[in-house]
Amino acid sequence: MRYVIIGCGNVGMELARRWTGVGHQVVGTTTSPDRTEELSAVCTEVAVLRGSDRDAVARAVDGADAVILTVSPRISRSYDAAQRVAEYADTLTATARTAAALHPRVVFTGSISVYGSGSGDLVTEVTPVTSDEDASPREFAAAEAAVLAMPGGAALRIPDVYGHPRDIDYPARVAMAHQLLGGSVPFSADSLLYRIDYRDAAAALAFVVDNGLTGLYNAVPDAVVPPTNETAFGEICARLGLPPLTFRGEIKTPVIPVSSARLRAEGFAFSH
Repeated sequence: MRYVIIGCGNVGMELARRWTGVGHQVVGTTTSPDRTEELSAVCTEVAVLRGSDRDAVARAVDGADAVILTVSPRISRSYDAAQRVAEYADTLTATARTAAALHPRVVFTGSISVYGSGSGDLVTEVTPVTSDEDASPREFAAAEAAVLAMPGGAALRIPDVYGHPRDIDYPARVAMAHQLLGGSVPFSADSLLYRIDYRDAAAALAFVVDNGLTGLYNAVPDAVVPPTNETAFGEICARLGLPPLTFRGEIKTPVIPVSSARLRAEGFAFSH
């Protein structure tokens, strides 16, 4: 099989490693020429392109069996509401619309931010999408819509990704928030800190593609309800001897439990 992974960050590279390891052909893309050698270690082919560049994407996806979007907005441009507007629109929505227009089988890596704070007693795939105008839920939802409009489209809504050796860990994120942002972050204090290990995120994407699944799925480790942002990050601040963070509540994620029962019913199991 020949797969194209647009946006080879930690999740995309792990997905490429899994597939090339079992003999598939994988085209990995990056916007940075400096990462070509890094991607070549796990991909059979590397393309330097932006997901919104129709001609470049068309060349990359020609002859592919599926296109997987693991594009991620730059974290440095995610903390400010004004900066998020252009960053999320170009990275997420433009890429999804371009891919969906060029290939019938696209799988998009979305976010549970589309649910906002959530509603009811349990967040499932039928929970209404938030009407919040923040760029994060708005652009993730728009990108999903472009992909799911195609018969072969699928989207996985995931929480915060962690666990990769080169990731910025949570203590470092807290320290950075204090050093660069005055201790103010755009998230909600009462949101539950759901996380997914990068290997589980890649495994879930591979599972959807390998099993021909379409439609919408939550991919959120749901065996245990996690603490809130305020509780978890408050403990980190205390350990680091830093003041508590200020939560601005611009990016809302569920304050009630999230279920991944639909994906688990298909046979997927979280390992980390």
